[in-house]
Amino acid sequence: MSAVPSAEQLRSSIAGIIDPEIGRSLGDLDMLKTVTVTDGAGVVQVELPTPAYPDRGRISEAIQQVGTEKFAGLPIEVQFSSKVKGNNSGGTLGLRAANIIAVGSGKGGVGKSTISAALAYGLLNKGARVALLDADVYGPSIPHLVGLKGQPTIKQVQLPDGRTIDRIEPLESDGLKVMSMGFMVSEDQAVIWRGPMLHKWLTQLLHQTDWGELDYLIVDMPPGTGDVALTLSQSVQLAGAVVVCTPQQVALLDAVKAISMFNQVKIPILGMVENMSGDVFGRGGTRAKAEQLGLPCLGEVPINPRVRMLGDEGKISQLYAEASDTAAPLMQVCERTAMQIARNLLERPRMPTLEVL
Repeated sequence: MSAVPSAEQLRSSIAGIIDPEIGRSLGDLDMLKTVTVTDGAGVVQVELPTPAYPDRGRISEAIQQVGTEKFAGLPIEVQFSSKVKGNNSGGTLGLRAANIIAVGSGKGGVGKSTISAALAYGLLNKGARVALLDADVYGPSIPHLVGLKGQPTIKQVQLPDGRTIDRIEPLESDGLKVMSMGFMVSEDQAVIWRGPMLHKWLTQLLHQTDWGELDYLIVDMPPGTGDVALTLSQSVQLAGAVVVCTPQQVALLDAVKAISMFNQVKIPILGMVENMSGDVFGRGGTRAKAEQLGLPCLGEVPINPRVRMLGDEGKISQLYAEASDTAAPLMQVCERTAMQIARNLLERPRMPTLEVL
């Protein structure tokens, strides 16, 4: 075809291009927002399901190839935007988060909190609206990792119906909103709570914290299996859980228990992350276990002393600012997690919109 196409002809020709990440056509996914042809050139605006979409250049090349092959070399400019979809999972609590992601592990010491913080900062750096909730009441380490101290402030907000409610202002580190029990107690103070107290505290933080509009709320879970997962499953509809473990068999045994816990409380598993991958703990054990369980492996993050140093200094956000061996693998975890959520949303039935206070 040699004539300059109309906008509709161009749209029709590119609508059948298969999205390389999701495996369905751009038209079927409603990713083509506007298509115009002016002065012998096309402009195509593509809306991605997440700003963490990996290698968007593949879509550009496929669209431009249509211009080359079907329309005698028609130049096409491809522009990208993104819109994160979700189930408004915290609507009944007044929580305006499109997707809530639990990050858990079967045992402590596998770097779960580091991965939680890195996941939050990675998605934030990609342009998403992100917050981080440290739900590890008994061992809150997020404040130290992100370099935050002090207590959050309480403000009063008047609702449209005239009621006045308290809202907690989360602390902020490098643009990331953070809440943790670590802001409420001193570093050497132990928290000794039974399940009902833990349930009340977690529900209160989800409900009363002024998170604002979020694309992703990352929840750093306590290690093992316990009350927090049950509270989350009863309070909000999670987008899913990321399970962190190290490669050796003793850690994988406990990771399987965490997966079983999430399955029992009906929290979907987004995938597994192998942390501290390398000579000390081995490599590839998580990928093999994920394949055995039929789960995605979201990435393998190599062991690197620089990660430990930045964590000790409260500067985990700098992981992506440095040309380290871990920056690219961590960003891959962020991209794969976001894309797994997008795939799951396309496969599950549309949920009714929940009332937001």
